[in-house]
Amino acid sequence: MSLGPIMLDIEGTELNADDIRRLQHPLVGGVILFKRNYQSPAQLKALTASIHAVRQPPLLISVDHEGGRVQRFREGFTRIPAMRELGKIWDRSPKQARHLATQAGWVLAAELRAYGIDFSYTPVLDIDYGNSGVIGDRAFHRRTEAIADLSYAVMLGLKKGGMAAVGKHFPGHGFVAADSHTEIPVDERLFSKIEEEDLEPFRRMIDQGLVAIMPAHVIYPKVDAKPAGFSKIWLQQVLRKHLGFHGMIFSDDLSMEGASVAGSVTERALAALTAGCDMVLVCNRPDLADELLANMQWKMTALSMARVARMHGKPHPPSLDQLHEDADFVKALHEVATIGIAEGDLQLAER
Repeated sequence: MSLGPIMLDIEGTELNADDIRRLQHPLVGGVILFKRNYQSPAQLKALTASIHAVRQPPLLISVDHEGGRVQRFREGFTRIPAMRELGKIWDRSPKQARHLATQAGWVLAAELRAYGIDFSYTPVLDIDYGNSGVIGDRAFHRRTEAIADLSYAVMLGLKKGGMAAVGKHFPGHGFVAADSHTEIPVDERLFSKIEEEDLEPFRRMIDQGLVAIMPAHVIYPKVDAKPAGFSKIWLQQVLRKHLGFHGMIFSDDLSMEGASVAGSVTERALAALTAGCDMVLVCNRPDLADELLANMQWKMTALSMARVARMHGKPHPPSLDQLHEDADFVKALHEVATIGIAEGDLQLAER
């Protein structure tokens, strides 16, 4: 059975009968984990093994694990700083910031891969205009040059750890104040202004080999009346043709308020897939997941299937014990721990 175009969450720290029933559905292709699914490293390893055992080829396993306030697994994992901290270092020393960004990406990916996670939805490529509370310090910087610089370095680290990068939230969520989890954000700017700034980090990352992107549940009415994730203009004309992106497109969570303009959950999923998404996410609403699985009909193209297959993590990742025997990895752990510590504090800590 090939993987399908729907990614779902699960209820707890181990699979129950309802989880297994949903994950065995041919329309399902992956699982996204949340904080509620994590208890300990050993429990996580058992959980991911049980998910991979549900079917062949194994379902993708993903997580939002960016660092800062968006880090689902904490106890037993390295604290990854908010990406804004790397932007602050970039202001003083771009070279040092790039090095630390690569180290952070490597640690993040290697630890997740050691426990069976295929990929994380990171890095955030949004510009920090100072308007958006939901983006805030998740963004690297206000300057597009810094965002492109640091996100590429993080992508190199993720790759070193055996994981693909997922750039978000196309074409940019940083300008609007509204939170698409609870509202329907509207960005009134002209396309020319968005292209001049917000698209630049995406353009640079695409040129450097970015393999996956997640669009925003934001409406840009000067371009299209539909949110970007449901828009053929944004996904097919701008992202695919104008920017030349040939990789994987994930929808953002279809349970979010920003997706409600597209109708029922089935209408939302079909709208996203028709617009150009390869896989759609439905989170935190098992009732909507059941409704979608019961009602949606969709045949994935061979191209989408190939894109999905490329999201599997590097096979046979090192265990955490093996990583901690690697001197370079231990050095990376130490360096990541220094991110966000002021230089004076760091000097005191190292005495």
